[in-house]
Amino acid sequence: MKNGKFADPLHRRHRRLAARLSQVGLILQGTITERTIVRDAPTARGRPRAYGPYYQWTWKHQGKTVTVNLTASQASAYQKAIDNHRELDQLVRELRVLSQQLLEATTPSVRKRKPRQRPHLRLS
Repeated sequence: MKNGKFADPLHRRHRRLAARLSQVGLILQGTITERTIVRDAPTARGRPRAYGPYYQWTWKHQGKTVTVNLTASQASAYQKAIDNHRELDQLVRELRVLSQQLLEATTPSVRKRKPRQRPHLRLS
């Protein structure tokens, strides 16, 4: 086993990250887009009128892009879940790096061989 003192702060950080995982909440992949449509007003031709905003949630399902229209309140809740998903991804990335550091610090490794001495070549 390698240096246990080095591993102590890593173990504490791992416990903190694992505790944060349990507090992430609802998760959802995708993107929320707010759209506004500008068209001529039906009663006054030539004058543009804005319709919306409309909210759309887009994500991939089995390799295909899926889009669903949402209400404003749905868009807010879905956006929070999407933000949670991004936080979860970040936590998992940190845990992977930390796990590798912990394993390297706490498990014996293969003894490294000394580099073989190569004979010097003499050019005549």
